[in-house]
Amino acid sequence: MRAVITPHRVPLVATTLVGVLLYAAAALAFPGFGTWGVFVDFLRDNAVLGLAAIGMTFVILSGGIDLSVGAMVGFSSVLIAQLTMRAGWHPGCSIAVALLLGTAFGAGLGTLIHVFRLPPFLVTLGGMFLARGAGFVISLESITIRHPCYQVVDDFSFNVMPLTAVIFVAALLAAIYVAHWTPFGRAVYAIGGSEPSAVLMGLPVGRTKVAVYAVSGLCSAGAGAVCTFYTASGNASAGTMLELDAIAAVVMGGTLLSGGVGHMFGTLLGVLIYGVIQTALAFQGTLSSWWTRIAIGALLLAFILLQRLVQRRVVGKVGVES
Repeated sequence: MRAVITPHRVPLVATTLVGVLLYAAAALAFPGFGTWGVFVDFLRDNAVLGLAAIGMTFVILSGGIDLSVGAMVGFSSVLIAQLTMRAGWHPGCSIAVALLLGTAFGAGLGTLIHVFRLPPFLVTLGGMFLARGAGFVISLESITIRHPCYQVVDDFSFNVMPLTAVIFVAALLAAIYVAHWTPFGRAVYAIGGSEPSAVLMGLPVGRTKVAVYAVSGLCSAGAGAVCTFYTASGNASAGTMLELDAIAAVVMGGTLLSGGVGHMFGTLLGVLIYGVIQTALAFQGTLSSWWTRIAIGALLLAFILLQRLVQRRVVGKVGVES
C-alpha cells in the first residue's frame, strides 16, 4: 500500500525533513552533539518557548493570533517571585495564583475578540502592553527566589531529568490529546477552517474561541512558572519578543497562519529546530547568537512561501473538482 501525502500534510513533512537534516548535519559537524544529554538540553532550554508555542498553536489553529504570551511570561514570573519572597507565600500557591490570573486574562481577551468582533491582533497587542506594564509595576528589578522547594526542583533536575523538560513534554502530550481526540480540538480546527461553517454545524464557536485564548493564557503563565525554575528568579522583562519566537516555531511546525491546518507534533519540531540552531551555534563558538535570528528568519520565510503554495494547490484542486 503506497503512502499518500496530502497537500495539508506537506508543511509537516517539510518540517520533519528540515529538522532531521539540521540535526544530522550538526551531529556530524560537532562531536557530542548527537548525544542524549544534548537532546534533553534542547527540551530543558526551550521549555519556556515550547509551552508558549503550545498555547499559540491552539490560537493559530482557530484562525487567531496572540501577541500577549511573552508579556504574560514576564508578568507571571515576577508575580510568583514577589508572592514567594516578599509576601511569604508557598511557591505552589504563588504558581496557582499566576496560572489562574493567566487563564482569566486570556479568557478576557478572547471575550473581547468574540463578543465585540475586535481584531485579535489589536486586542492581544493591548494585552501585551497591559501585562508587561503590570509586571513592571510589581517590580522593576529581578527578584531572586530562595526557597526549599526550588532546591528540591534543582535536585530532581540534577539527579533524574530537568523538571522543565518533564513539564514541557507532559504539556505537549496533553495538548496533542486535546487537539486531536476531543470535541474541543475538533471545534478549534473547524473554526479555523471556516467559522461560518462551524456556526452552521452547531458548534459552540463563541465558547471555543474564548477557551482558546484562555488556554493560551494558561500556557503562557505556565511558561512563566517554568522560567522561575530555570533561572531561580522572577523578572518582568522575561519573555521579551517570545511571542514572535512562538509564532515562528508554530509556523515552522507546519501550522497554517490561516487556521484549520496543523499538528501539535509539528510545533514540537519547530521548537526543536530552534533549539538545534541555537545549540549548533554554541558548539561552533565563533558566530554571534544573532545568527540564530538570521537562520530562523530564513526558515520562516521559506515555510510561509511553502504554505502559500500549498493553499493555492488546495484551492485550485477544489476549483477543478467543483
